[in-house]
Amino acid sequence: MTFEPYITHATIEARIQELGRDIVRDCAGTSPLFVCVLNGAFPFASDLFRACEELDAEIAFIRLQSYSGTSSTGEVKQVLGLTDKIEGRTVIVVEDIVDTGTTIENLVNHLQEGHPADIKIATLLFKPEALVKPVNPDYVGFSIPKKFIIGFGLDINKKGRNLKDIYVLKED
Repeated sequence: MTFEPYITHATIEARIQELGRDIVRDCAGTSPLFVCVLNGAFPFASDLFRACEELDAEIAFIRLQSYSGTSSTGEVKQVLGLTDKIEGRTVIVVEDIVDTGTTIENLVNHLQEGHPADIKIATLLFKPEALVKPVNPDYVGFSIPKKFIIGFGLDINKKGRNLKDIYVLKED
């Protein structure tokens, strides 16, 4: 497999700053809880959380798994759960990528059981062509075509997460 550059780190960082401004505007007067979906969303969540420094916000982590290699397994397994109380709070779920929507739909349904005031979805990458669930993220870094990508937290078999740019699988 060969990957080629797709989105530069500078472009990613600029877009995260824009998303941060949108979240600060939309969540003014609240104390939102950012819920980072590990492992892939960690770099995005870290930068996005700092871009929202004007908010009285907190961050928590949850770990889900639905991928194997380059394709979704179609099954979501919760690995590490959320222990924070979310009742009455605005929850901002921070994902690396929303493609089929299966993972995020499962997580949102799970979070709704905690009776939050609101649940918002922030995703670095969104593949609208790949959706099989009715998911509409509130904050989207980049809408991309249905291609396999790595970097900036996204991996292939646990490798490539530490790349600061995003790369796309080269089609031969």
